[in-house]
Amino acid sequence: MATNVPYFIAKRYLFSWKKRNAINLITAISVIGIAITTAALVILISAFNGIEQMIDRMYSEFDTDLTILPVNTKTFNIAQLNVTKLKQVKEIQSTSSTIEELVILKNGDRWVNAKLMGVDSSFLAMANMNKHLLHNRKITDNTNFILPGAGLLEKLQIQLDQDNNYEPIVFFAPKRKLTIRPGKNPFYTENATVSAIMNFNRDVNMEVIVCNLDFAANLLQYEEEISSILIDLRDDCNSDETKRKIQELVGPTFQVRSRYEKNELIFKTSKSEKVIVICILVFVFILAAFNLIASLTMLFVEKKKNIITLVGMGLTQKNIFIIFFFEGLLLSLIGLIIGLFLGYSVSMAQIYGSLLVLPGTLEPFPINLKLSDGLFILALVGGLSVVFSLTTVVFLVKNNFSRGIFKAKS
Repeated sequence: MATNVPYFIAKRYLFSWKKRNAINLITAISVIGIAITTAALVILISAFNGIEQMIDRMYSEFDTDLTILPVNTKTFNIAQLNVTKLKQVKEIQSTSSTIEELVILKNGDRWVNAKLMGVDSSFLAMANMNKHLLHNRKITDNTNFILPGAGLLEKLQIQLDQDNNYEPIVFFAPKRKLTIRPGKNPFYTENATVSAIMNFNRDVNMEVIVCNLDFAANLLQYEEEISSILIDLRDDCNSDETKRKIQELVGPTFQVRSRYEKNELIFKTSKSEKVIVICILVFVFILAAFNLIASLTMLFVEKKKNIITLVGMGLTQKNIFIIFFFEGLLLSLIGLIIGLFLGYSVSMAQIYGSLLVLPGTLEPFPINLKLSDGLFILALVGGLSVVFSLTTVVFLVKNNFSRGIFKAKS
């Protein structure tokens, strides 16, 4: 008997059901369940990819690829590092020394806490700063700039004067190594005019004010001390390998942290939510697969007379197994194809049609399609379909043949 006969019979069973048959209804439900779950997997995984990409974009420009920090102290002397050797690492595109300290800002009768971040002028290019300034402002003097976040602008109620310049603000920085005594001012103070307002992400906007390194050093009375060195890498380099190389260069008294490590909680939360959603959808798929089990079982019961005839014509127990196993795979394949089509259609419609926007903004909800995710969904849905079809058909065939309902040829 031709080896393709079981496959031919399985296809005939698939496309020759009677109208309004209960088996037809249950089978349709199982196919729809597989299709909806597959489509949901495509849409939600693509949405989480888009969210991760959006988060990375929001933090990638302000937070540089790598940061060198002291292990045991808050600041360190620049002479402790061999900056010349560091700049000779070919994977490094640019660096910026930084000073960071908590300060108090004052405008009129408004006071706010902020994180002062003094940087080299090279940081402006590393962060693509002019692209993130509000009111179409540009930094014209790279040696003298004061850039509070948009959230600080709102808190301080900084206004524009008649010449379209921002109001000056007062900086209060704590004095170091000072014994506080009654009547003695514990702060260094400095007046400065705001150059422009920067807009990156919520954390930066609400907490950070960027200024030139000399202004920060003068305000905090630092001489050769800095807080960290920011490093921007070339696009074509391996960041993990470069991080390891720089760590060996700076030694154990310093730590080299990546952008992902600095914002570890944000990225881990996003990935955890993605895993949880996938697990929930897998559970939903398992529930939908019970309809597949019911469909195969009812079809097997309905075709018992046909099976007896087929066995009499020469089909073996293995042939009968192949017929119904292939039937289960065909049902799953139809649901998988429909689901992939629906999922990718909705995702493409969002990408090119912007059907949904982020709440409170005009920015479309991010979607990012990846080939690896498509292959993962194929493997996941296909694998589960094989498992459920295989276990169901093995039980049905073995149980019926062992009870002697069908007389199999040896």
